[in-house]
Amino acid sequence: MSRASRVSALLLVTACVHTAVAPVEPVGATLPVSGPSVGDTVSFDFASLDDRPVSAPAFRGKPSVIAFVTSDSLAGQAEVDILAALAKQRPGAANYAFVAVEPADRRELVVVFQHFFEEKTGVSLPGAMCDSDTLIGQGPFGDVRGLAVVILDRGGRIALRRTGLVSAADIARALESM
Repeated sequence: MSRASRVSALLLVTACVHTAVAPVEPVGATLPVSGPSVGDTVSFDFASLDDRPVSAPAFRGKPSVIAFVTSDSLAGQAEVDILAALAKQRPGAANYAFVAVEPADRRELVVVFQHFFEEKTGVSLPGAMCDSDTLIGQGPFGDVRGLAVVILDRGGRIALRRTGLVSAADIARALESM
């Protein structure tokens, strides 16, 4: 069995046995104000999966797109795929990263998730594990459990917060408006 097949099987098995940690939101819904609002500057520093930081200081100076995902969610996998495609189409135009909203004991699975997408797309996105506050919906971005996308402007201010799968066209439109 090839490595990609083993990774796919592992992700499928995990998806079947893992239960969601957050209520399902309508796809593309604007997040309720349970944290910072559009225009607010956010301070964050998530535990990187490798040596590439996923933090406010590292992302300042460029627009940034952060997908908050779970590795066992098909929608989360699709969102990471969308970010990889945008990063490939527009290299250097923005920072792209994902944050796994999962307990720390799932780090190894999230690293496999990251490597799977790197092999699949040829793009290596920075990834990180969320902090304990984010895991319970009280992190620096508010409640982003489930699938959420946050876009920050060059100064680190929130330009967009949405739940559900956000299309490449919607992300590109938001980035072009900055």
